[in-house]
Amino acid sequence: MSQKKSIFQRFFKECETRDDHFDDDLKSHYYRTSFDKVFQAVEEVFAKSPEMEIVSKSKERGEMAIRMKKSPKAFIVATVIQVRPFETACDFKVSSDKFSLIGLYPTLKRLVLQFYAELDKKLPLSGKKK
Repeated sequence: MSQKKSIFQRFFKECETRDDHFDDDLKSHYYRTSFDKVFQAVEEVFAKSPEMEIVSKSKERGEMAIRMKKSPKAFIVATVIQVRPFETACDFKVSSDKFSLIGLYPTLKRLVLQFYAELDKKLPLSGKKK
């Protein structure tokens, strides 16, 4: 069931993408390519950044755990799922224990949008779930 926007959303300490998200910006992205290419592209996005550290990765599960070293010190889980042959979805979950008076959610959302922007440059976008 889809969560609705809340006035307290700004103070949430996690941001997650999914197919049925109420925010169109945070819907899962689908790429017209193989699982291996998407998983490799996600790995490259995080490996090239000096403030990111890949903590663990499991190609069998399609998951990668990343720790962000700079502020906001966040923990990122990237999930890659092959939906059909040559159609692969990618989702992110970004969470942080940091406290912010003005709210952390907008910063976490901006991070997710940056990850998707980098992937969209590298891979052929098939679309978002409607």
